[in-house]
Amino acid sequence: MTNETIQTIRSRRSCRAYKPEQITNEELEAVLGAGTYAASAMGKQSAKIVVVQDAATREKLSPMYGAPTILVVLADANAKCAVQDGSLVMGNLMLAAASLGLGSCWINRAKEEFESEEGKALLKKWGIEGEWIGVGHCILGYPAGDPQPAAPRKSDYILKV
Repeated sequence: MTNETIQTIRSRRSCRAYKPEQITNEELEAVLGAGTYAASAMGKQSAKIVVVQDAATREKLSPMYGAPTILVVLADANAKCAVQDGSLVMGNLMLAAASLGLGSCWINRAKEEFESEEGKALLKKWGIEGEWIGVGHCILGYPAGDPQPAAPRKSDYILKV
C-alpha cells in the first residue's frame, strides 16, 4: 500500500550538489511550516529554526555543498528530549523539501559548531539567549543533478516478534 506521503519518504535522497539560485520564499515558508509541525515531547516545541541565506553567514558555517539556504536547527539544552525534538524537525524539513522538488541534506556538524566560541557568538548575534544544542543544518536548494536511487533495504531492518 502506498500514497503520496509514503512515496515522498521512499524517494527522498540527500542532495550534495546544488544550483546557485535561491529557492522561492513560498517554498521556504512551506518547508519551515512543516518543520514547526514536527512532533515534540509533551508538545513543548523545544526546537528553533534559524534561516541563513546570506553568503557571509553561510561562509561561517561548515561546508554546505553550495546550498543557497541553510536551516540551522537548535534545541533548548534544558529540554528533556531536546535532540529528539530537533531531529523530528529535521526530518519534517527534509521530507517537505522533497515533496516540493527541492534538494536537502542533513549536515551533522551543528552540535560541535554551536559548542564553539564562534558558534556561541553567532547565536548571540542572532539574538538567541540561553543554552542551545545544535541539532543539525538542513541545507536546501535546487538539485544540480538527479538523485541516486535508494540502496536496497537491509534484510534484518524489521523484526516481527
